[in-house]
Amino acid sequence: MRKNSMKNTRINGEVQRVLAEIIRGGLKDPRISPLTSVVSVEVAPDLKTCKAWISVYGDDKAEKDTLEGLKSAEGYIRRELAEKINLRNTPEIRFIVDQSIAYGVRMSQLIDEVNKQQGDMQK
Repeated sequence: MRKNSMKNTRINGEVQRVLAEIIRGGLKDPRISPLTSVVSVEVAPDLKTCKAWISVYGDDKAEKDTLEGLKSAEGYIRRELAEKINLRNTPEIRFIVDQSIAYGVRMSQLIDEVNKQQGDMQK
């Protein structure tokens, strides 16, 4: 994997910030959960494509519905992105559900259970 240049890192940060604004305030689709956050963004060096990792608080149905809503609003999101960020090309956005936060919470719960069991065994 190629190391990101400073320019690409700045573009990733700016696209992430603007995408979060658009999702939070600009979309009226009821399928999109209000507890959706943009975790990370990776724009290709040629600015043609963009992967946006999103995190949705809720169950699997909320994740699925939010992903469908974002995919259906992709044209609107791309147009808003083009208006707010002056880039040579406006990237085509692919939304990916990020499971890392849920995974971290689950691992924390498992560690707490093990610690509790260890404490019960020592008594």
